[in-house]
Amino acid sequence: MAVQKFEDLIVWQKSQDLAVEIYSIFRECKDFAFKDQISRATVSISNNIAEGFERSSNADFSRFLYFSLGSVSEVRSMLYLAIRLKFINIDQSKSLLDNTNQISKMLYGLINSMNKNLTPKN
Repeated sequence: MAVQKFEDLIVWQKSQDLAVEIYSIFRECKDFAFKDQISRATVSISNNIAEGFERSSNADFSRFLYFSLGSVSEVRSMLYLAIRLKFINIDQSKSLLDNTNQISKMLYGLINSMNKNLTPKN
């Protein structure tokens, strides 16, 4: 059975969970520019999945999935910086980095699925 709404996509659900976790962990961060950037990037992951899902074509959806992929990569990069700046500890970073890698893999899988549906049949 085909997914009927974006809320049913596991990758969207995991992206929302990641955003909640990021907001919680960086809530007390005094570097407001850093906190704002990582929060915006994290929210962008699930928002682009949702927006793309509601578009009129698989090609549009695929394009928005690539935007989500870019955002999850940005979050991952910022997490490495957060470790170096000692904003988070190694235990926190391992869990968060694992989550971003899992979301990336899921996005790639969904993109590949979309692209297969776009390939013309001979």
